Amino acid sequence: MNTITTRDGTQIFYKDWGSRDAQPIVFHHGWPLSADDWDNQMQFFFDKGFRVIAHDRRGHGRSTQTATGNEMDTYAADVAELASALDLKHAIHVGHSTGGGEVAHYVARAEAGRVAKAVLIGAVPPVMVKSDKNPGGLPIEVFDGFRAQLAANRAQFYRDVAAGPFYGFNRPGAKVLEAVIDNWWRQGMMGGIKPHYDCIKAFSETDFTEDLRRIEVPVLIMHGDDDQIVPIADSALLAVKILRNGTLKVYDGLPHGMCTTHPEIINPDLFAFIQS
Repeated sequence: MNTITTRDGTQIFYKDWGSRDAQPIVFHHGWPLSADDWDNQMQFFFDKGFRVIAHDRRGHGRSTQTATGNEMDTYAADVAELASALDLKHAIHVGHSTGGGEVAHYVARAEAGRVAKAVLIGAVPPVMVKSDKNPGGLPIEVFDGFRAQLAANRAQFYRDVAAGPFYGFNRPGAKVLEAVIDNWWRQGMMGGIKPHYDCIKAFSETDFTEDLRRIEVPVLIMHGDDDQIVPIADSALLAVKILRNGTLKVYDGLPHGMCTTHPEIINPDLFAFIQS
């Protein structure tokens, strides 16, 4: 397996396919998944001649099941170490959900020349949790409930998320894809309960507002208007107003996991943005 070892000794697993001379696209997965969640996009863009890279965030997938460092500053630092180790230049960074927060936090701090563009898909910025500054956010009790269910029965919780709101399979008339549910559960159970528990705080309470303000490269925001995990009103609709060079594309009726359920829609739009 391809891995790098970070400064604190954590092993980060990554996939790296394609010519080293091709433009790199780096994919950042959501919680509690792995690089495998990008299968549809990795294959599509590899076939288009890009260098495609996806890593397992620390504590997730095949990376070290860390007890510490499970927060956005360290996640972004890990990405910076990966970009340096692979000598990535003018890369497009694509992040889904928690991975979108990771992209924002990394791109705002990246070395000059490392990043060309960024894409946030169903992403958590600017901030998820409700507060006086963010009255439209989700109450902290929602995320406390996630933690309680995770601690009580992680396997059942992951099954319920995948079979329900993540892909919109709980909607009337939805075509339920059992293999997709199984694959989500498989990815989630590969990671560690402690880093997954900690990551709930990272994705829900981190305020990415200043990151969004600092980003200078073009950013495409893609969000389904039936996203039950990261509601669009308090994420994409706010984030695009903060970015200097942001574009928002809203997908009618699509769920949080639309990269998996509707790659025939998402991939061409990603490709068009990358080529623009």
